[in-house]
Amino acid sequence: MACVTSPHCPDSSWRARQTAGISLKGLLALDFPGAEVHVSRAQRLLLGGFIAALIGAACHNPVTSNSQTSILTAAAAAFDSAPAGYSNLTSSFGATSNAPFQPPFGPQGMGGGPPPLAGPGPMGGGHGLMCGGLGGPFLGDGLAVGFGPGPFGRGGPPQAFGACTFSSTTGVVTCPPISIGGLTITRTAIYVDTAGNHQAAPDSITASITTNVNVSGTITRRDSSTSTVTEASTQRVTGLGPGSTARTINGTSSGTESTSGTSSQGSFTSDRAVGDTTNGLVIPTPVPGTPDYPTAGTTIRAATVTLTLAGGTPTTSSRREVVTYTGSNTATVVITQDGATKTCTLPLPHGQLSCQ
Repeated sequence: MACVTSPHCPDSSWRARQTAGISLKGLLALDFPGAEVHVSRAQRLLLGGFIAALIGAACHNPVTSNSQTSILTAAAAAFDSAPAGYSNLTSSFGATSNAPFQPPFGPQGMGGGPPPLAGPGPMGGGHGLMCGGLGGPFLGDGLAVGFGPGPFGRGGPPQAFGACTFSSTTGVVTCPPISIGGLTITRTAIYVDTAGNHQAAPDSITASITTNVNVSGTITRRDSSTSTVTEASTQRVTGLGPGSTARTINGTSSGTESTSGTSSQGSFTSDRAVGDTTNGLVIPTPVPGTPDYPTAGTTIRAATVTLTLAGGTPTTSSRREVVTYTGSNTATVVITQDGATKTCTLPLPHGQLSCQ
């Protein structure tokens, strides 16, 4: 989450039908039986498209020719980064770049780079996890509350982004839109104190913070490639009041990025859909001399990309990561990419991902 408070085909047709029958709330809560998931109207629209993209990826026929395999490798490179503008959201993704996806057709030819099932490489910024890896708080950096780039916000409260207004009727703090490089960012927040009263700004007795962030617009690269994005996130943090021993985070994010441009292999189009759900993530209140990595909770991260070269057929790749915190200094990570699954461990804080 980018600020705190702030989810093949011998039998895949059956799986697609089953997925199509799951409601949006059901999909988000699939790995959390009994969990209550709150989804805004904007996120329903975004996640609806996200689900449809994942269903399409689930029934994509495996590629067979060398050229198609090379394109799949290039498509999978989209998992190395998050969509343009995504760093403004509250999410588990650690990517901070606002650059749209560009197929990495290298000197080896189409899709020059790691094999398609390798995913984000261990030498990259993601350390084996997609979209820039996990944000700092998910690795043991503790919790910083507020708006701003990064998993839990490093930019302070929303007032830092302009003359925000507080409604005593709704209890919502609304900040004016911000335009950056063709993207428009809107933010709202709800601050509640230990007595249950709404606040115009967080202070020492703030008990919970809920934020909503929306990003939309079009980015044009220097090579004239254009990307249109629509993204949203919702996040709620509780346990912030005096004397609290832990903070609990729940939230979702989702976004789509559609790009058209020209690469070394000719013109192309790409469509990316990315999202995550964090449920019951517990981060202990900082105590000198003790680590403050998450001790409970689960984060599900999913992405799909469809890459099409001029005159060619669409090639789709999908990836899903489930990170589970068990209270020990090692998190469990299950990664599924294009039908292949591997189970990994992630030492905390800031360890190196190790997969079987």
